[in-house]
Amino acid sequence: GPLPGLALAAGGTALAWAVHRLLPGVPMLTAAVVLGVAAAHLPAVGRFASGTGRPGLSLAGRRLMRAGVVLLGLELSLGDVLGLGWATVGMVLAVVASTFFGTLWLGRRLGLRGDQPLLVATGYSICGASAIGAVGEARGSDERDTAASVALVTLCGTLAVVVLPLLHHPLGLDGAQFGRWVGAGVHDVGQVVAAAQTAGPAALGEAVLVKLMRVLLLAPLVAAVAVSAVRRGRDGGNGRDGGPRGGRPPLVPLFVAGFLAAVAVRTTGAVPAGALGAAATVREFVLAAALVGLGSAVHLPSLARTGMRLAVLGACSWVVVAGVSYAGVLLTT
Repeated sequence: GPLPGLALAAGGTALAWAVHRLLPGVPMLTAAVVLGVAAAHLPAVGRFASGTGRPGLSLAGRRLMRAGVVLLGLELSLGDVLGLGWATVGMVLAVVASTFFGTLWLGRRLGLRGDQPLLVATGYSICGASAIGAVGEARGSDERDTAASVALVTLCGTLAVVVLPLLHHPLGLDGAQFGRWVGAGVHDVGQVVAAAQTAGPAALGEAVLVKLMRVLLLAPLVAAVAVSAVRRGRDGGNGRDGGPRGGRPPLVPLFVAGFLAAVAVRTTGAVPAGALGAAATVREFVLAAALVGLGSAVHLPSLARTGMRLAVLGACSWVVVAGVSYAGVLLTT
């Protein structure tokens, strides 16, 4: 049954929260991924994670990730996003499109297994681990592909928290420009906050709004992936590259509809600030538990066999998203 694995995911989440409290510079979600990977490679815990605990950990990686994505919609207000102006909207669309298609093309050229090119492209272009989990669910991706992609995107996003503040002044960016650059180029929402807050409140506000605009693109991307999965199912595509399993997936997954409904509710302004704060806290813990589950599926010896190609893809994608977003910020401010 799932209870033993869910208990391990809950324990990992509590430990990730403790790490974040002790070291505020370490985002809780990053700590959750690292702890999940570590649990999978500790002798006794690793045997439990791959045996008795596997059903619950897999359930956490799938179902809790969906719930976290739905709650993420409450962070978005269409009015705030459009208030940035159409030039910024165009810049974000250009960054997402160039990063997604460039990473997808390069990943396939490098010969990465299964859905790894698609998942890494999604994580870099939209919102890190949350986007990877959502697209992997819609696609029916292999759990190992999802876990490896989450590990790579989390590593690169964590490095960005350290590297980007060092480039703030050498690149000649003011506070608002730096915030927009971080929002357009860093993967996870928590990592965006950690990097942008180094330049002050104005930079942080700009970064969060631009980042949430990227998050808004998660819904159409997941819907497109679901449509592609339906077509592959009609063609009988059920290979190891993540084809549909056990029937045709819906054109719009239920959790994507929930995400859009949450955006609509937030846009009305009817939700009290206290309720939004509580929802954000719940979302953080739910996503952390999901990432513990996904991290526990990472098998480092297997990852090492494609590690160099995966690292090359991550480095190149990082350069693309940082470079295109930097050019976009300069052109729109």
